[in-house]
Amino acid sequence: MIKPTGVGVWSAELRFGDPGKAAEAAAELDELGFTALWIPDVGGPVLESVENLLKSTEHALVATGVLNLWMHDAAEVAATYAELRSAYADRFLLGIGVSQAAVVDAAEPGRYRKPMAAMRAYLDDLDAAPIPVPREGRVLAAIGPKMLSLSAERAAGAHPYLATPDATRDAREALGVGPLLLPEQTVVLSSDADEARAIGRHFLNGYLAYATYADKMLRSGFTAEDVETVSDRLVDAVVVWGDEDAILRRVDDHLAAGADHVALQVLTGDQEGFPLPQWRRLGAALGDRAGKN
Repeated sequence: MIKPTGVGVWSAELRFGDPGKAAEAAAELDELGFTALWIPDVGGPVLESVENLLKSTEHALVATGVLNLWMHDAAEVAATYAELRSAYADRFLLGIGVSQAAVVDAAEPGRYRKPMAAMRAYLDDLDAAPIPVPREGRVLAAIGPKMLSLSAERAAGAHPYLATPDATRDAREALGVGPLLLPEQTVVLSSDADEARAIGRHFLNGYLAYATYADKMLRSGFTAEDVETVSDRLVDAVVVWGDEDAILRRVDDHLAAGADHVALQVLTGDQEGFPLPQWRRLGAALGDRAGKN
């Protein structure tokens, strides 16, 4: 079974940045000791990006966080998965998600419907491929209880996004013992509260425009005003900010709540570049901690 442990990196830059620079960054992240590299997908050659990262690393697992099922043929995904599994053993984990209606329908209005049924059908197609994608080689993006249940039933586990430790605890309770729980945790490596919250608020504004994420926050105990204004309370809960110790304490909170692995998404004021200085600082802190244990 593919089982990520420790701390990984979730990065849009590794997916959409210059492939050569992404390969160099991946190699350094591997050397720094990050155990997994997660990349998002909004269509296009996401599995080519996966292979680019696999070729550039020796130890880190590479995972899609997550592949948009509406934008990729299941038979083609299964065939590519088999090729990558053959070439790189157990270092590729296929994360799959249903995305958002606004994203999917932008190219083809009306395509997004019955997301749970669509996920079940997609998993059926992966199972029916000439070389199936094994259950232990895939995880599902899961926000609500139904998708968490399906993650335990039809996959190795779940990859929640915009996760808080409380949400991780609830997800572990829903999944039970055994299935993997691999949350993403957004971070800002800054002790300036105004700066960190401004970066976090700008980031969250885009996601809270989607009903699924707004509803998730309401179910988690935030008020409608918290969601509408993206309050400090909400930002501080979803986006951990501060120094290295503050970030690692939040990682510990997730692990104590039942996570098997935590993927850190680093935000900076620079929306274009690779956050190499921040990755290096976090990698050094993780290395120092490992050396003391």
